[in-house]
Amino acid sequence: MRAMAAANFKNRTLYHGDNLPFLRGMNSETVHLIATDPPFNKNRDFHATPDSLAKGAQFKDRWKWARDVEEAWVDEIRDDWHAVWQVIGAARAAYGDDMGAFLCWLGVRLMEMHRVLRADGSLYLHIDHTAHAYVKCLLDAIFGRRNFRNEIVWLYTGPGSPKMRQFNRKHDTILWYSKGKSWTFNREAVRVPYKDPKQRPRRAYDTGSSFDPQQIEAMRKRGKVAEDWWQYRIAARSKHERTGYPTQKPLALYERIIKASSNPGDFVLDPFCGCATTPIAAERLGRRWVGIDIWDGAHQIVLERLEKEKLVVRAAEQAKQPHLMTFGDVHYETAAPIRSDGNEVAAPLPKMKIQRPAAAWQKLSHSQMVKVLLRAQGIDGGAGGVVCAGCGRVLEREFMELDHITPRSEDGENHILNRILLCRPCNSRKRNLL
Repeated sequence: MRAMAAANFKNRTLYHGDNLPFLRGMNSETVHLIATDPPFNKNRDFHATPDSLAKGAQFKDRWKWARDVEEAWVDEIRDDWHAVWQVIGAARAAYGDDMGAFLCWLGVRLMEMHRVLRADGSLYLHIDHTAHAYVKCLLDAIFGRRNFRNEIVWLYTGPGSPKMRQFNRKHDTILWYSKGKSWTFNREAVRVPYKDPKQRPRRAYDTGSSFDPQQIEAMRKRGKVAEDWWQYRIAARSKHERTGYPTQKPLALYERIIKASSNPGDFVLDPFCGCATTPIAAERLGRRWVGIDIWDGAHQIVLERLEKEKLVVRAAEQAKQPHLMTFGDVHYETAAPIRSDGNEVAAPLPKMKIQRPAAAWQKLSHSQMVKVLLRAQGIDGGAGGVVCAGCGRVLEREFMELDHITPRSEDGENHILNRILLCRPCNSRKRNLL
């Protein structure tokens, strides 16, 4: 078993900014658990309640392909994550470009999350009905459908509109994927009481009367492993927890996740940490943590919630409580960490390394590469027929595809010197032709 890379980030770090550069700067396989609550593609704006702890927090959960998708992301997905590109294409066809844009934006981040997770690590991703079906397919494409562990339903109650013509939507979904065939699951930490205090544990039924009453009572008190539906009151109705942050989730919900899929001292990451629910839950449970958020007030709310939970003290007071950390122990960073692990890329090819340095003229987007290859055939502006490099047939441009000469699986690179135009039939059987 190969040695894990060392973490190139400190415990109790809050990174401020877009999470993609920070994720790309983290060493591979250094995080034990990711528990996160990204945007849901709700097509609305969110604002914190005025005069609350999170006053000023706001974000837009609206997505447009032309505005929010970078060409480099599209190229990366098409080159290295073919299944992800198919999911995005299906979402654009079935739902619209806004869902495709959201999945592309989220997808490049999930690729990095997959990379930074240890081989035995887990991802818990919080989502609701808006994009649940598409995000589930996206995660199947990145983590593998066989690594899907649970679809957890978080139930909550609340008032409904008297004019509603459908059932009230009062649940979110948490999708749990492991990175590989082994993962952490602490069953004893997530047991719950039996609903019927007189219920005999199943094992007592299975073995007849071999257990005496004391043993049965001990098993009953031990409880059962929780089902995959959890009921917790929303944080906005908890006076102790409420910060006013528009999408705040309850601590108990994330504490159960952290208890189940990490151990004391493990690193827990939340790339969308918002009002710091994951960092607070991790700190309470003795885990190390890293949070990332673009909101300017994220650092301050982490400190205020840690102080409210009596997990941190002012430096002048630490002598009275030496077991507690001070505000200086929470690190605030605006620069991404620098990788020291050999720079493995996020693609699902374990031996692949980051591309070797390329000249400026080699670093082209897909559309630019197509123009160069067409120009090499004497075709300017895309007019006229295109010669397939595989079979030599001259076809209209829409029947041609840009592909690699040496496949990515064999360490082929993404620059223009390793690109070719093939017709679709040739591209589908390229390895038998080239």
